[in-house]
Amino acid sequence: MQNLLKFIQKHNNFLVFILLEVVALLLIVQNTAYPKSTLLSTCNSFVAWHYEVENTIVSYFRLKEDNEQLQQENAMLRNQLVLYANERERLKEQVTYRYANLQHHFIPAKVIQMQTGGVKNYITINKGARDGIAEGMGVLGPIGVVGVVSTVGQQFSVVIPVTSNTGFGVSCRMQKNNKIGTLRWDNKDDSHAILIDIESHVDVQPGDIILTSGLSETFPENIPVGVVEDAVVKDGEATWTIRVKLYTDFSKLSYVQVIDNDIVSKELEQLRSEMD
Repeated sequence: MQNLLKFIQKHNNFLVFILLEVVALLLIVQNTAYPKSTLLSTCNSFVAWHYEVENTIVSYFRLKEDNEQLQQENAMLRNQLVLYANERERLKEQVTYRYANLQHHFIPAKVIQMQTGGVKNYITINKGARDGIAEGMGVLGPIGVVGVVSTVGQQFSVVIPVTSNTGFGVSCRMQKNNKIGTLRWDNKDDSHAILIDIESHVDVQPGDIILTSGLSETFPENIPVGVVEDAVVKDGEATWTIRVKLYTDFSKLSYVQVIDNDIVSKELEQLRSEMD
């Protein structure tokens, strides 16, 4: 503090001169238009330059963060493209279903609960009697057979999938030779089932396509079921035990279609009554 006071005492005349010059400059700027506008322009230019420099510095230090954000956005867009491509393929496969009987009506439904991995598996859907669902109706997934409606409420229904040990079977045929068999679960996993009743002399190869036969009221014919993975003839038996890789992926099953075969059932009942 003493050094500051000594400095002021020593240079007091110079400091007073500087102060008076500043006051005079302020008076001139305040009372004269041109110097005032020039000073304001200069100040504004300086402030703008300052902000530009500050923004450049901040932007430089944010490059890493911005790059990471761009990478995340690129990844999100790529994922969306993959999902879009997968959805297109799914729809293409879905529209290739060759329904032989166009009298069937399909009721869309959403899976709201699923029990898998056990012996008696089931699926709950968000459609019931008020939506036209009835017991015994077949259920399809985006690609392939899912199961059969077993219990119906007003708003919800329970579906027994083909991967359930309840004695449920689906009448199927081999696409290449039209040989008829019955598809049942093999009690192992949710992605495979066993096709039985195909005679041992019939040519069966891995990759053969299995379709519904249309011999029951539950499913129309030619609905994709799965593909042959392997086949064996057990000792003392005259038929193949064919392990089928199912088209339906139960782990990803979100939406299904319930087959309303009411028209077909009524026609069959009428024919049966006429025969009786």
